[in-house]
Amino acid sequence: MDTFASLFFYGWWDIKYVPLILGSILFNYTIGGLMLAYDEQKKKLVSKHIILAFGIGVNLLFLGWFKYTDFLISNINLLTGTNITLLKLVLPLGISFFTITQIVFLVDVYEGLVEERKLLNYALFVTFFPHLLAGPILHHKEMMPQFDHLRNKVVNYKNLYLGLCLFFIGLFKKVILADTFAVWSTTGFDQAPSLNFFEAWFTSLSYTFQLYFDFSGYSDMAVGIGLMFNIRLPINFNSPYKATSIIDFWRRWHMTLSNFITTYLYTPIVRWFNKVTFAKSMVAIFVAMFISGVWHGAGWTFVIWGTLHGAALVVNHWWRKLKIKIPAFPAWLITFAFINISFVFFRAKDLQAAAKVFKGMFGLNGVMLHTSMGRSEIFGKLSAFGVTYGKWLANIGGSDKTYISILAGLLIATLMKNSNEIVDSLKPDWKSLAVLIIISCWTIMQLGKVSEFLYFQF
Repeated sequence: MDTFASLFFYGWWDIKYVPLILGSILFNYTIGGLMLAYDEQKKKLVSKHIILAFGIGVNLLFLGWFKYTDFLISNINLLTGTNITLLKLVLPLGISFFTITQIVFLVDVYEGLVEERKLLNYALFVTFFPHLLAGPILHHKEMMPQFDHLRNKVVNYKNLYLGLCLFFIGLFKKVILADTFAVWSTTGFDQAPSLNFFEAWFTSLSYTFQLYFDFSGYSDMAVGIGLMFNIRLPINFNSPYKATSIIDFWRRWHMTLSNFITTYLYTPIVRWFNKVTFAKSMVAIFVAMFISGVWHGAGWTFVIWGTLHGAALVVNHWWRKLKIKIPAFPAWLITFAFINISFVFFRAKDLQAAAKVFKGMFGLNGVMLHTSMGRSEIFGKLSAFGVTYGKWLANIGGSDKTYISILAGLLIATLMKNSNEIVDSLKPDWKSLAVLIIISCWTIMQLGKVSEFLYFQF
């Protein structure tokens, strides 16, 4: 029943994609079954390694067809001067996540970590609706015992209450916080013809906070829904904007993806080398992050984003090797500034849009302050250095609310407890119930506006 309910949930967006995910499930279940039966076969026609490679290859082709075909065609047209028509394929919801989940399953079967023989159990593992569209990325061995445990099939009122709290915290982060930043981010990146210094920085910071509250909000909701069903999904975020290094950031941001990159990308690349050295391990890190960038999206902006993070991780490891310590605050500031700048590539639709934002951030379009500051004795003197005065945030539709919201977002993300810390310390009492009711009512009242989760497109 749980499997069919999850498929109904997936098909609610567009039922024509249900056969697609079912075909993916059947294929990977079959490949897994072939590897499980491999040791029982007396006559082995092909090696287990070939079965695994075939399964992973088909999954990558499946994902690549929908995600990268138009990107390849557009680049072929650009390089050769041809005019091949783009297919304009619609990316099925959650394809990156349910594909990567099943690749992890196949590798785990190959390593002898899985012995799944029931198709419905496997289908439930893939389609369990809280994680289906945008993660977190699951491991079969961690989930199936929970699905099979009889005690988890009985209502647990504590889990139900804590799950509701986590769900509404996540929904609040998405609807109230992320969608507030979305207005300035979208206007700045997609609509403004040019950006002055403050408009550009507020645009980039708005997206940095929008993405965090959007994706961590979704993850909170997924974990919360799972908890309502007595299923514990892995935590995906641990206050990433508190990180004091890029290594620390990737231990806190999209943690299940970081684990996947380490286990299923970095480790195989390292094993490929005959003798592992520091330099070779750095090459493995760089290549793994480059692949991560490509996985996130079909565009040169994602390639650059993955390359930047790969290079930053290499520099960070090299810096640690030299045992040079930076005080906590400068380390945090450098890390956060790098994350914010790299996210410009992550958000921009193309290189031209990224260049527009960077041009403003580096002051090439000038610096403008609010009209009232021009009348100030102190700030008025800045006109001698080329500073102008006027509607300083007009191109992004900004106001006093803009910088106040960005400051609030920074304080929430860096000083407050995160969602999981709040729920872990939460005691079911009248005080927490009152806060839950206020947050839930405030959020539900805002649900009438158009809103979508950012990570669905990845």
